[in-house]
Amino acid sequence: MGISPFRHLLPVCCLVLVAACGLPRGAALQSEITRDVADEELRDLSIISVSRENIGLVAGWPRTGRGHSWTPSARGSASTAIAPGDQISLTIWDNDENSLLTAASAKAVQIQNVTVSPSGTIFLPYLAEFSVRGQTPDAVRSQIQTQFETILASPQVQLSVTAGRQNSVDLVGGVAKAGSYPLPDRSFSVLSLISAAGGVQPGLLNPQIRLVRGNEVSDISVARLFADPRLDAALRGGDKVIVEADKRTFIALGASGQQDLIPFPKDEVSVLEAVSLIGGIKDARANPRAVLVLREYPASAVRSDGSGPDRARVVFTLDLTSADGLFSARKFYLQPEDLVMATESQINSVRTVLGLLGQTLGLVRGASTL
Repeated sequence: MGISPFRHLLPVCCLVLVAACGLPRGAALQSEITRDVADEELRDLSIISVSRENIGLVAGWPRTGRGHSWTPSARGSASTAIAPGDQISLTIWDNDENSLLTAASAKAVQIQNVTVSPSGTIFLPYLAEFSVRGQTPDAVRSQIQTQFETILASPQVQLSVTAGRQNSVDLVGGVAKAGSYPLPDRSFSVLSLISAAGGVQPGLLNPQIRLVRGNEVSDISVARLFADPRLDAALRGGDKVIVEADKRTFIALGASGQQDLIPFPKDEVSVLEAVSLIGGIKDARANPRAVLVLREYPASAVRSDGSGPDRARVVFTLDLTSADGLFSARKFYLQPEDLVMATESQINSVRTVLGLLGQTLGLVRGASTL
């Protein structure tokens, strides 16, 4: 009677099962991530299952990451206001043969590039110091002509203004022609500036506009500004406008099609859209019942009344196998630096073990034929 090749099968299978427990996986199980938070008193993070019952509450919690508000400025008049640093050029006509300003053979005199002083005045012959700060070019021209009428027979004054730093704005990056631009009037807006610079460069991912005014910073996306012209802010002298790609990202990990830093392609990205951006969740590996979003709030956002998380670190769980879970994932929006994780399916470990057992049985059968 021959020795059965299967008599050693049981110990071999036991070894396979033990080895399978330590097999490497591409992602953690949901139970492994949440196992340390059972004790209410000791846990340092919250686990929240997102559904239609709480999606509105969670959406109202404080936002993470740095952000700036955007407040459009009221429109000004159609003309500019003269400021210190501007340069004024005058042409003064006088037909009087005994004019104090013009020579006998000349009918006009030019006074070029008179710089407005820090106190807002300019010096003109026979008029001494003349205040121009905050006035429109037309008003200053009229006043200068009126003043010269006291010493000249029939003067005519022409005036032009070259904008200085306080009547110019700087446009940095992200456009066809960056540089310094004079303000043609007090209604010159952000969109007008971008248009004058040749528009936003193609290829910028969700381009953002940053307006720096003194110590204040405001942010808005180009898409949002285009969609609502009421947000088109009027510029002020000295403003700096920066156009750049959206720098916000979220992290994709686990059993997904992509594990990387993923940039925000638009202002708001839902979990459902995020799953699509990371290439979906891998067949036979990921657990669609447990897609996790890990988020860390600042300490100032922690609340005990439900208006914010009760812990700084929060794990949001979403079930993409139910209608409620899919609708919730569509309305739950990511915030910068969120971690989106497709957890490993437990059935994947079972399949791995079964595969190893199958290979082992094949080896044993092969040995029995020798």
